[in-house]
Amino acid sequence: MTTRVELKKVVKAYGDLEVVHGIDLAIEPGEFVVFVGPSGCGKSTLLRMIAGLEPITGGDLLIDGVRMNDIPPAKRGIAMVFQSYALYPHMSVYKNLAFGLETAGLSRAEIEPRVRRAAEILQIVPLLQRKPKQLSGGQRQRVAIGRAIVREPKLFLFDEPLSNLDAELRVQMRVEIAKLHNDLGNTMVYVTHDQVEAMTMADKIVVLSAGNIEQVGAPLELYNNPRNKFVAGFIGSPKMNFLSARQSLEADKTGSATLRAGGHDIILPRPINAGSVEALTFGVRPEHITISDNSGVKLGEVRVDLVEQLGGATMLYTTLADGQTLSISLEGQRQVALGSMVTAYVDPARCHVFNEAGVAI
Repeated sequence: MTTRVELKKVVKAYGDLEVVHGIDLAIEPGEFVVFVGPSGCGKSTLLRMIAGLEPITGGDLLIDGVRMNDIPPAKRGIAMVFQSYALYPHMSVYKNLAFGLETAGLSRAEIEPRVRRAAEILQIVPLLQRKPKQLSGGQRQRVAIGRAIVREPKLFLFDEPLSNLDAELRVQMRVEIAKLHNDLGNTMVYVTHDQVEAMTMADKIVVLSAGNIEQVGAPLELYNNPRNKFVAGFIGSPKMNFLSARQSLEADKTGSATLRAGGHDIILPRPINAGSVEALTFGVRPEHITISDNSGVKLGEVRVDLVEQLGGATMLYTTLADGQTLSISLEGQRQVALGSMVTAYVDPARCHVFNEAGVAI
């Protein structure tokens, strides 16, 4: 049986300083939900309130319909994996996995199959007799996750568990945690500042900023239809380009509108309800820009300031005639000379417009 988590107007304050502002969120049974946002946005605080490690100042936390505000962590049916592995250095991997169950009073007959199953799921059976100092970082993180699995919790909580690993291991562990979710089917809540982790692992992403939820949705929903400029800039790698713009013409009878950005008019396929025609922001992702003719609407001539050859893609960092910068991601290996002038084209159907308050329009 998987677990449903519900937060109703949840507030966290330290004295007079409120850091989480009335969060409403439903996490459905079996979902892999990722809290993502910059440092200080409240994502780890929110996770720790679900875990019971931080008291809730206001509102209600429900797990399977039961109010948990005053229930101690040990009775919430959760297991948490931290950034720090926190393994016992003098114990073998087997003992690290079994220790929590032993202190809970389980018998050896109950403990052994749980430890064996966790070790098989995480492919650490050959490591069971080793000490933590004999393990790599990735192996230590697997043991830390295994310690959560053996408890057979209703709910898994992960607090930036991959931050201590190098880039290659992070990718490997992302895959393994996603596979773990598929195998176990438990509800999982995962905190990270890395939007690539969020995009690749989540069923549902919760984007947080300054203690508020900016948007909740599936990864591609947030990528394709960001609610505001903050979400548009945070989701997606490389980051979305933002250009100062203004609406140069009212929507015409065909239902289109014209926006002036980067020194050129861009005809959009639908009208803009901008209120004021000034102080707009035009957004386009680097991967949605080309430098080939007949590939959309001309955005303008750009000067190539830097070229990055990434193997499968070529990144251009450029400057428009009005001084605004534009990042362009081209498929494959493209030979583009530094200092050369190229023409940027965009597909208007894949562009975004934000009003003065940063809200998508």
